[in-house]
Amino acid sequence: MAIKIGELAKRTGATVETIRYYEKEGLLPEPSRSAGNYRLYREDHVERLQFIMHCRTLDMTLNEVQTLLGYWDEPDKDCADVDHLLDDHIHAVEIRMQELAQLKQHLTVLRQKCIGNTSTVSCGILQTLADNSCHQS
Repeated sequence: MAIKIGELAKRTGATVETIRYYEKEGLLPEPSRSAGNYRLYREDHVERLQFIMHCRTLDMTLNEVQTLLGYWDEPDKDCADVDHLLDDHIHAVEIRMQELAQLKQHLTVLRQKCIGNTSTVSCGILQTLADNSCHQS
């Protein structure tokens, strides 16, 4: 049974714009068209889009998703490369967590610049941001 793009969006939680973008990027195969030139999607489009959306919730890049889709499309391949891709992604997440911890520390130091005034003229946070001293290590 074929469905239109609005129904595909509803069933997967993706926006129509996102679906069109994934088609343009080659993540989703081009759907067939109706006599009225509407896109017509099949169940395999639903499954593939759900796969993509799940990968994106795991903060995977479109390149990573494309690679994983390649393995999904060829189930007889050795999955060692999938393991490697996931290990690389885990490492990237660990680096991002360290960067976010540093950002939190910078924001905490910046927040401590507040001296409790109600006037923004003497706001320690704004003054620190203006003189860039909050970026000193």
